[in-house]
Amino acid sequence: MSAAQIDLYTASTPNGWKVSTFLEEVGMPYNVHPISLGKGDQKKPEFLRLNPNGRIPVIVDRGNDDFAVFETGAILLYLAHKTGKLMPKDEKGESRVTQWLMFQMAGIGPMMGQANVFYRYFPEKLPSAIQRYHNECRRLFEVLEGQLKGREYLCDEYSIADIANWCWVRIYEWSGVNIDGLTNLQAWMARMEARPACQRGIAVPEPLILKDNKDEKTEELLKMGRSVVTR
Repeated sequence: MSAAQIDLYTASTPNGWKVSTFLEEVGMPYNVHPISLGKGDQKKPEFLRLNPNGRIPVIVDRGNDDFAVFETGAILLYLAHKTGKLMPKDEKGESRVTQWLMFQMAGIGPMMGQANVFYRYFPEKLPSAIQRYHNECRRLFEVLEGQLKGREYLCDEYSIADIANWCWVRIYEWSGVNIDGLTNLQAWMARMEARPACQRGIAVPEPLILKDNKDEKTEELLKMGRSVVTR
């Protein structure tokens, strides 16, 4: 195996999983640099030099003059074009995949992120806010449900659009979103979960199970989440 030219600065979150899952799928060697969100590593000067917004993940392409890329949509597009994988070669096919990638970036991710905040982390329960984000997440899931009718993957062939959406949708329980009756979505999720590269990707930098457990690790995660949203 060739030496790794990609450095990945990441944490065990849906956004972090997108990039590690892509790299696992295409078999591209990479070095992992775990970022502790609870300790605020993402706000340290050395990280802010890579991403001024202080968010994970970030890649540094050592084979391209140490070029840094932040924002997961930008990272996935950069890596797809660099490797020529998980992105159609034709103009219309590339546009379709990009549209569903942007659907995740502009909809699924932000709405599920806010559902997590108000359902799990916010210091006071605001039922109207929780309902608002649960309803919007469900609506977005129903859009995916319709797109997946008669398809194994969002744009027929497996692509970065599937990776981006799945990494968020898979934590629906943690977000408190109901997926009852969404049979196409559920079947797609099962196909994604069964892919060995997906299994490896969501274990980077360490496995994280987002369930309603009352164990020490879950309590630690809740504490970290609350500290991040109240800073």
